[in-house]
Amino acid sequence: MEFKAQKYADFLLLLVAVSWGSTFVLVQNAIKDMPPFTFLAIRFFFAFLFMFTIFFKKISFDINSLKASVLLGLFNFLAYSTQTYALYYTSSSIVAFITGLNVVLVPIIAFFIFKKRISVFSVIGVMLAAIGIYFLTLNNGLNTIGLGEILTFICAVFVAMHINYTDIFSKKYNIYTLVTFQFLAISIFSLIFIPFEKNSVSFSFNVISALIITILFATVFAFLVQTYAQKFTTPTKTAVIFAMEPVSAAIFGYFNHEILTERQILGAIFVITAMILAEAGKTLFTKIF
Repeated sequence: MEFKAQKYADFLLLLVAVSWGSTFVLVQNAIKDMPPFTFLAIRFFFAFLFMFTIFFKKISFDINSLKASVLLGLFNFLAYSTQTYALYYTSSSIVAFITGLNVVLVPIIAFFIFKKRISVFSVIGVMLAAIGIYFLTLNNGLNTIGLGEILTFICAVFVAMHINYTDIFSKKYNIYTLVTFQFLAISIFSLIFIPFEKNSVSFSFNVISALIITILFATVFAFLVQTYAQKFTTPTKTAVIFAMEPVSAAIFGYFNHEILTERQILGAIFVITAMILAEAGKTLFTKIF
């Protein structure tokens, strides 16, 4: 029964990864007509309203669950704000691949913060990921890393923090509370920074379609599933499954006329290999030898 629950959880997490991957291009087009913090505030406020209305009877209002929700919301706000701004400066495919490095960072953060053992495969994964980032971020032959890549790496750190803490909180607190008030926290944090945005707000077709899809699928569905599924699987395995996010993002980016160079494709292969090796390396090594 436990095995079936794990497989079901893994499948749901895979759907989450694909849904997130499909939104990079949508959000990149949307922020041309609406500033990032405004977009995030609207997206997560309506996600909060949706969750609160549908699951009101299942929500717990105890103080510890609410505190955990705010902390998860802070990590997510920092991740989404840096990622969304990164889409101003580099392609959605590269943002997706570098964000995917959270799979390598999850065990590293678990080691330093929670004193969990780190495997040799995670260390190898870090080195492969570094090589992958180098190839991914080559700008027109120049060996430089731009602002978009830096912001995305910061995003990956906070995504890894979010996955680690979701692993802990999902086993201790009410998942409906964690998800619902996490959305509210992100919306409030975003509101704080809206006065500093200078771009005008336009509810264009790109903005409205992006809001609808991100609210329903990439926010409510995705985080509810993630929080539920992490009760049955490990944080590092969650991150490995999320490695499908940049792959799906690259596919959707291709249809948006984003073409990766040969070197960037090589970098993507290194990153994906690093992601898989970070978690599944031991299992694969045991089966082969």
